[in-house]
Amino acid sequence: MLTTQEIRFSVAPMMDWTDRHCRYFHRLLSRRARLYTEMLTTGAVIHGDRARLMAFDPFEQPVAMQLGGAEPAALAKSAVLVEKFGYAEVNLNVGCPSDRVQNGAFGACLMREPALVGDCIKAMKDAVSIPVTVKCRIGVDDQEEHALFALAEACVESGADALFVHARKAWLKGLSPKENRDVPPLDYPLVHRLKRALPDVPIAINGGLTRMAEMQEQLRFVDGVMIGRAAYHDPALLLDVDPQLFGQPSPAADLFDAVDAFLPYVERQLARGERLAAMTRHLLGLFVGMPGARSFRRRLALEAVAPGAGVETLLEAVGEVRAARARFAEAAKLAEPAETN
Repeated sequence: MLTTQEIRFSVAPMMDWTDRHCRYFHRLLSRRARLYTEMLTTGAVIHGDRARLMAFDPFEQPVAMQLGGAEPAALAKSAVLVEKFGYAEVNLNVGCPSDRVQNGAFGACLMREPALVGDCIKAMKDAVSIPVTVKCRIGVDDQEEHALFALAEACVESGADALFVHARKAWLKGLSPKENRDVPPLDYPLVHRLKRALPDVPIAINGGLTRMAEMQEQLRFVDGVMIGRAAYHDPALLLDVDPQLFGQPSPAADLFDAVDAFLPYVERQLARGERLAAMTRHLLGLFVGMPGARSFRRRLALEAVAPGAGVETLLEAVGEVRAARARFAEAAKLAEPAETN
């Protein structure tokens, strides 16, 4: 089993978002967050360009690989490769509702097949020594709440080391993947009941959590919280994770400090032929609500994509925020009432 401290806070796997550049930057904001890759299918892991698809920087650890698939043998083979690459955990996707996943009969479709999920978990557990976990929904379509309990029990009986539960149903017909992230109502109490039913199983809750106070409230009922879009669109949230959830200092004093710490990584990647925009696209949510944030985003969006763009482009974009903050502070100082005798 994973410990409750290990799953206390994690950043969810997000397609097209939580790539290695994103994860490296997130690690600069929190040393304790558990990070997850984008989902990779078993076909991609077994037959694809593994060096490109699965490579990660050791600095990202602890980082887990999420797999998509529904064939026990293929998942076991993939898990072995995941372990060889050095990942800290392999996670089975039982929650994605995309058309691609439905056509492959995995992801959220597996909510209907707890016995098969159990077989998948057992096959992976028999093949590797790293933790094997599951990320699921509370159900699909018209399933009743017992579906979640049946799935969880099958996972636990097969040796799953933790469950990450997105507290919404997935509607496989009638809603797009984007709508499935918001439209189905949240049911946190159902996940809380699952935890009470399985007190010895590490369970983390996912879905709709955007503020630290909300996360701390959930930790009264479950072992961990997993956030997705909130971490991506407002990375400053991660600066509070270590001090508020683990009682440890943040590795970065502020967002400016984090960007400075990111620069050597950016330079290394540029020297290897990576494009600046591949990295800076994950920084567009920085400085939300600060003076100069719009100029920062605009400069990165327009200039980081240019051929040959280098770290100076990022520094100049950050400079927009620094300059705007200085102007704002000066204006505020001038607006202060003069002292009277």
